Amino acid sequence: MTRLRITEIFYSLQGESNTVGLPTVFVRLTGCPLRCGYCDTTYAFKGGEWMSLAQILASIIEYTPRYVTVTGGEPMAQKACAKLLTALCDAGYQVSLETSGAVDLSVVDPRVVKVMDLKTPGSGEMEKNLYNNVDTLAATDQVKFVICDEADYLWSRQQVEALGLDGRCEVLFSPALGQQDATELAEWIIRDRLQVRFQIQLHKYLWGDVAGK
Repeated sequence: MTRLRITEIFYSLQGESNTVGLPTVFVRLTGCPLRCGYCDTTYAFKGGEWMSLAQILASIIEYTPRYVTVTGGEPMAQKACAKLLTALCDAGYQVSLETSGAVDLSVVDPRVVKVMDLKTPGSGEMEKNLYNNVDTLAATDQVKFVICDEADYLWSRQQVEALGLDGRCEVLFSPALGQQDATELAEWIIRDRLQVRFQIQLHKYLWGDVAGK
């Protein structure tokens, strides 16, 4: 029987990505091989509860959602995550995966929208980026850069150009809360005429750093 270790399953508004603001069920898997300096879900590193695919699906269906996001931690650190993603797609949900991109994404069901981080120097985990994952990205996927400072911004701008990301999929630039001023980042994007989507973490502005939101 396929089981996964789950930190929480909850219903909230999507705070990021191109479905921001839409009611979504979040399935947060336990565990992460990275330790980003700005991480806001350290409580998902350990613990959690083992659940079967049937139990997870039963918990989700109570909310009658349209959108389901699988997140972490790093959800792909659990090998059974790929089976969960496929099961969610088979159940008719619009499924997205929030991933650091530090684990192979070639096994992800093509129906899933991948929202993949490329870790910036300011994250402290830049060396964990698996650039082969860029080749798995479809036009419906998204690459996210969490910007900690101007050096991160310049690095991210260079990565977008060097990897041709803005011609491959949607690109998201997000300020690290408490580190990078949001207005300043917006001004840089406008100044440089970057073809990226500026975003803030909506859920943090609504509820702060609260688990289950």
